[in-house]
Amino acid sequence: MVRLCRSLSRVMEVQVIAIGSLLIVPAAGGQVREFAFDVGSLPKSAPDQERLPDDKEPGEPISADPGRVDPGVPPAGSPGAGWTLIVSPYAWGASLGGDLGLAGLQHNLHLPFRDIFKHVDLAAMGTIEAVNDRWGGYLDAQRVKTSQAEAVRSLPVDLDIRTRRLAGGFYYKAWQIPLPGKSAFGAGRDISIEPTAGLRWTHMRARAGIAPLAVQTTGSAGWVDPFAGLRVNADLSRHWNLFTQADLGGFGAGSDLSVNAVAMLGYRTRLMGRRTILRGGYRFLYEKYDQSDFTKRGRFIWDMQQRGPLLGMSVLF
Repeated sequence: MVRLCRSLSRVMEVQVIAIGSLLIVPAAGGQVREFAFDVGSLPKSAPDQERLPDDKEPGEPISADPGRVDPGVPPAGSPGAGWTLIVSPYAWGASLGGDLGLAGLQHNLHLPFRDIFKHVDLAAMGTIEAVNDRWGGYLDAQRVKTSQAEAVRSLPVDLDIRTRRLAGGFYYKAWQIPLPGKSAFGAGRDISIEPTAGLRWTHMRARAGIAPLAVQTTGSAGWVDPFAGLRVNADLSRHWNLFTQADLGGFGAGSDLSVNAVAMLGYRTRLMGRRTILRGGYRFLYEKYDQSDFTKRGRFIWDMQQRGPLLGMSVLF
């Protein structure tokens, strides 16, 4: 009412007074005119309506922030959103421990996490995932080169180990338990239980050198393991997410046995305008492989556990 009186006063250049449902407007010659109106017909203000910033004009897009949902952009993985690509570089600070056999030499290897950076010569890791509604697929790649000095039968041995892995699989969101509210990216919160299956290719190359005896030997092995397991994605809150995956593989098709387990806590935000999930967690991988080596007299044995913290991020396109 006050705004209406002020607006009329500015236009008519006279003081307009409101009493109840009457507007009193001074007219020429000292006369006063009264106008009746229905207060309920006036538009009501909407204090909860989103207001434009002072530096924005109507129709101008508002800059995105971590809690804002972009209009016209369906949430990733929601029906009708189409394909969403997720690129996830990460670092895995894994300790290495177990039995390594090469050309008749067998050694119990132990490389703790606190020493990992002293021995890692090269490390490159990342995952690419594509998801459309309930279906998704992923490729996880790793390439690591380590070198360290060990002792075998009181002799100093230099060990170089190169590991390459490529795992690819598909998953299906078989069960989705809805939760109240939405995530920071606009999708409805839920707990998703996802059976998964795929193949994991592993290639190992090891070189052992005994300097006092001027002996050096190199061996390599590669195998493909089928695997099957379960993934769980749980929206803990608007920003926080928990992802876990566990799978078993090998079954004698490649290795005798492989066990993979990972758990990561993620935080949804934005980096350079892109939907991004910052992740941290822990991963465990066990592989048992035992086959004749290139000498045909010895065995190539890889009976190893790798475990340690994960740090990374996932960027959605």
